[in-house]
Amino acid sequence: MNMTEMLPLTSENLEQCIELYMNVFNREPWNESWTYETAKERLSDLLHTPKFLGFLFKIDHNAVGFVVGNSKVSYQGLTFYLAELCVNNEMQGKGHGSKMLQSLEDELQKREIKSLYFLTDNDGLAEAFYLKNDYVVNEDRVVMKKNL
Repeated sequence: MNMTEMLPLTSENLEQCIELYMNVFNREPWNESWTYETAKERLSDLLHTPKFLGFLFKIDHNAVGFVVGNSKVSYQGLTFYLAELCVNNEMQGKGHGSKMLQSLEDELQKREIKSLYFLTDNDGLAEAFYLKNDYVVNEDRVVMKKNL
């Protein structure tokens, strides 16, 4: 039986996450164009964010995926911003992402974090994944942006 390990994400195991990140987000459905340097900077910046929390998941020493984000204080207590959830391309669609998300939620509850939020593309596989995992679209918020 495969043993899933959940390891705190640190600068020591960040390298595995950089490779995963590029492999996942440079392909369908995201089709982004991450280089080693930009992926490393993105994940290193997250690692050094105040109240950072991240985990690398492995099966038989192979990286399955990772979750990273940081806690923020709100008037209702701590909330957690999920900055990235990334699952190895070859292991997608097998329940690993849902298990990673559940493990993160369990860890957040132990830390008395009251809620979790994130941004994702709408009407896509990611939105369907989160809806399946009992997340809801927050009708009280709108994402706004301005290109400079």
